[in-house]
Amino acid sequence: MNPNERRAVAAMYVGLGLTLVAAAVPYTTQLLADHVRAGYPAYTQERIDAAVTTYLVLLSVVGALGVAAWLWTTWAVRTGRRWARPAVTVMSVLGVSVGLVGLLTRDTSGDTGLPPVLGWAGMAPWLAALLAVTLLWRNPRPMSR
Repeated sequence: MNPNERRAVAAMYVGLGLTLVAAAVPYTTQLLADHVRAGYPAYTQERIDAAVTTYLVLLSVVGALGVAAWLWTTWAVRTGRRWARPAVTVMSVLGVSVGLVGLLTRDTSGDTGLPPVLGWAGMAPWLAALLAVTLLWRNPRPMSR
């Protein structure tokens, strides 16, 4: 691996870590419940709990897919796969798209579906992806496999 590829792999490990943190944060706070309660003051505690559970399942699936994407693309770069650069680029675009959906999508209350803190946490891994993509496409050498 050349120095840019090594730096890209390091950035990808940071992105993996940020993805794990972003997936764990909703479990460590009351942000989701408070956000649902504020948006839907007439909801019973049972409905709030159901909404929070739905969000946690959704965010966990997205987090698991993100972790899988980081591991797969990191492996591709480390092993010099020919298709690694395009794959990292595509995964970066998909990741930022998912992050923006979480950050910007409004629900029926008129507020965003996720609290802003969680929406921004979901965007954090994309910063590492942007760095990795930039490093991989800067003076690229042909990958061998």
